[in-house]
Amino acid sequence: MKTIRTFLAIPLPSDLARTASRWMAETKSPGDGIKWVPDENLHLTLKFLGEVDNVEIPTVCNTLEAACDDLAPFGLVLEGASGIPDLERPRVLTVAVDDFTSSLTNLVADLEKRFAELGYKPEPRDYRPHLTVGRTRSGSRRANSDVIQRWRKFEDDEIGEFNVREIHVVGSFLEKHGPTYNVLGRVQL
Repeated sequence: MKTIRTFLAIPLPSDLARTASRWMAETKSPGDGIKWVPDENLHLTLKFLGEVDNVEIPTVCNTLEAACDDLAPFGLVLEGASGIPDLERPRVLTVAVDDFTSSLTNLVADLEKRFAELGYKPEPRDYRPHLTVGRTRSGSRRANSDVIQRWRKFEDDEIGEFNVREIHVVGSFLEKHGPTYNVLGRVQL
């Protein structure tokens, strides 16, 4: 059996991904200590499952489908620049997400329960919707102040609103240049 590093995610509409990419391009600088997410890998993570036996992928897809059975498409707003744990001393640079209907938060809580019943490790922290755009490299625990200042420029901006109509089961395959993501399953809302 082969294992596949797997997660559940919402794909971004291309126009919103382009805006996020532009924000990253205006923030990046050589030696800034940030490992930036490649434009083609931008997504909203719902649940990271870790290494999943390839024969279990159909069960993962079916579990996601069951969780989405009664879920209608819902809106989200990609807001301004933010960070985790905060924008003062971020380890992760993010875009805040407004889950104004609570559909996303409720879905993630349901997924946590369903996947815990299948033996997957539950996330110990409360889910906070966000779009990850960069992480500090392993040598530094915090982003440097120049990067934070450039990222803060977008704090009061908004990328835009979209309707979530599809959720993906994604396999992450590590290559020399970084991870390549392949969609292993799709669930329509």
